[in-house]
Amino acid sequence: MLGFLENLKNEFLSYFVPEKVEYDIVGECKKCGKCCRYMYSFDTYTEKEFKFMQLLFPAYRRFYIRGKDADGNFIFACKYVTDEGLCSVYDKRLPMCKRYPHKKIYYPSNLHEGCGYKVIKKTFLDYMTK
Repeated sequence: MLGFLENLKNEFLSYFVPEKVEYDIVGECKKCGKCCRYMYSFDTYTEKEFKFMQLLFPAYRRFYIRGKDADGNFIFACKYVTDEGLCSVYDKRLPMCKRYPHKKIYYPSNLHEGCGYKVIKKTFLDYMTK
C-alpha cells in the first residue's frame, strides 16, 4: 500500500516538472548571412529597453531593430553583415557570433530556410539507446 501511495504522489508531481528536451545542431555554414540579418532577443521587449541595453553594453550598438514579426517580436540585424552575407569585422565578432549556432540548445528552435545547419531533436528513445 505504501508503494502505491508513493507512486501516486510521484505521478501527481510529474505534472509539475517541465520536460527537458535537448537539441543538437548538425551541418555547416553556407555563408548566406541570414542569421545576421534576422535575429531575436529573449530579453528585449521595447525600443526603449533596446536603447538602454546599447548604453549598458557597447557591443549591442552593432545591432539595430529591423522590424517586427507577425507575433510582434522584434527582429534585429547586424550593421556589419555585407551584401554577400559575410561579416565585415570578422576578427572582431562577438562571442555569440563565433559560437552560432550553439552545438547544444535547450529550447525548440528553427533556423533560417536554406541554412546549412539543421536542428535535431533528441527523443526519449535516443537517451535509452545510449
